[in-house]
Amino acid sequence: MPRSPMFSKLFGRSPVTPLQAHMNKAAECTVALRKYFETLRSGEWDRVSECYDTISQIEDEADALKKEIRLNLPSSLFLPVSRSDLLELVRVQDEIPNRAKDIAGIVLGRKMQVPESLTERFMEFVQISIDATEKTRSMLESLDELLDSGFSTREIDRIETMIAELGELETDSDRKQIQIRSALYELEKDLNAVDVMFLYKVIDWIGDIADHAQTVGNRMLYVIAR
Repeated sequence: MPRSPMFSKLFGRSPVTPLQAHMNKAAECTVALRKYFETLRSGEWDRVSECYDTISQIEDEADALKKEIRLNLPSSLFLPVSRSDLLELVRVQDEIPNRAKDIAGIVLGRKMQVPESLTERFMEFVQISIDATEKTRSMLESLDELLDSGFSTREIDRIETMIAELGELETDSDRKQIQIRSALYELEKDLNAVDVMFLYKVIDWIGDIADHAQTVGNRMLYVIAR
C-alpha cells in the first residue's frame, strides 16, 4: 500500500516523527481543555460550545494521525525499536485526546457547572493533567536524540528522570482528586443529585488524563529497555 502524502511528509526524519506529531495533538487537546473550563465559568454556552468544537477538531486530527501511523508504518524500521512497540505507544497516547473530548462532551451535553467554591482547586487539578501531558510530550521529543545516541546511558538516564517527574505529577493528581472529591461530598446536599453524580465522573476522567500520560511514559521506558 503506498504511503499517503501526510505520512510521507511526517516520516521525513524518522519513524518516531509521526508519534511525536500525534503526542503534540494530545498535549494540544489538554491545553484546550483548560480554556474550555475557563470559558465554562462565564455560563455563555455558545462560547463553551465553540471551545468544545476546538477540542473535537484536535481529537479528530489526532485520530487521523493514528490511522496514518497504523496503515503506513513500515514493517521493517532498521532501528532497535519494533513496529509493534511503536503501534502500542500510539495506542496509549490516543487515550489522552479521547478522554479530553469525553470530558468536554459530557459537560456541554448536561450544561454542567463546577461549584464556585471548588473552582480554584478544580483548575489546579486540570493544570496537573496538562503538566503531565506536556512532560510526556517532552519525553517523546527526546526519543530522536535517544535513537541517534544509540541508546546511550546518559540519554536513558535523562528519560528515566523525566519518568520519575511524571510519576510525581500523577501522585499530585491523585492527591488533588481526593481533596476535590472530599470537598464535593460536603456540598452534595445543596446540589442536584444527578449533577453531582456526573461531576464525580468528570473529576475521575480528568484524573485519567494524568494516568494515561504516565502510562505513555512507562510504555516508552519499556520500548527503550527492550
